[in-house]
Amino acid sequence: QVQLVESGGGLVQAGGSLRLSCAASGRTFSSRVMGWFRQAPGKEREFVAAIYWSGDSTYYADSVKGRFTISRDNAKNTVYLQMNSLKPEDTAVYYCATGVGRLVGIRQVSGYDYWGQGTQVTVSS
Repeated sequence: QVQLVESGGGLVQAGGSLRLSCAASGRTFSSRVMGWFRQAPGKEREFVAAIYWSGDSTYYADSVKGRFTISRDNAKNTVYLQMNSLKPEDTAVYYCATGVGRLVGIRQVSGYDYWGQGTQVTVSS
């Protein structure tokens, strides 16, 4: 079992920044991947960014590339999502998730088997 707890969401003006955190506990193997997804009202959950617990590879959705940065602190079992230059269209519930780490599914909801409860991010114009 893996438990994921997100924090750091809130209300911010367009152009501002937020940092989300995801604390993982339980069976956190180094081969697993950690991902951030988001879901806006009336829309499907979409991939934002991903990182493995080991190695340097990171993955981003085109819509956030250059504005968001995913990182990790292995000692704290925590993954972060630094969000800069936020836009109103970034408004969504942001979810942290972990999966077995198959590259083919890294951008898909189906590639992840444990999810956090989500944290709301609201960007005002």
